[in-house]
Amino acid sequence: MAVVVVDAGMAHVNDPAVIERLLTTHGRWVVVGLSQNPRRVAHGVAHFVQQGLGMTIVPVHPRADVVHGETGYATLADVPGPIDVVDVFVRSDLAGAVVDQAIEVGAKAVWLQLGVVDEEAAARAEAAGLDVVMDTCPAIEAPRLGVARM
Repeated sequence: MAVVVVDAGMAHVNDPAVIERLLTTHGRWVVVGLSQNPRRVAHGVAHFVQQGLGMTIVPVHPRADVVHGETGYATLADVPGPIDVVDVFVRSDLAGAVVDQAIEVGAKAVWLQLGVVDEEAAARAEAAGLDVVMDTCPAIEAPRLGVARM
């Protein structure tokens, strides 16, 4: 595995065009941290991404729960097939490892949820050619852009 050294001195700035493209281009969103617990924010946001945006969702959680009718996997590496977006619902101190896994599995983008900030991980993902959105939520951005179906 190659080690990518990046300068994380600059703060990541979300590109509005990237946000709009990710929210309007049908894709397969792997939601890391998604469980059957309806009290968790990931549960509601994943439902929104699935129903409101028409995306395919894939739950990733250690219990590998079936969520919103979709088969879950224990780890990102277990997910078969292409991945368009890795939606990260873990604490900021755990996000870097998820971003590194997203790079390894060939995901096209990472979306770090509202409150999830890891500048170094964002820089590594960008250096590896992934689109990066950080510290915001599709359930906030889609209505703001007028692209939600629900």
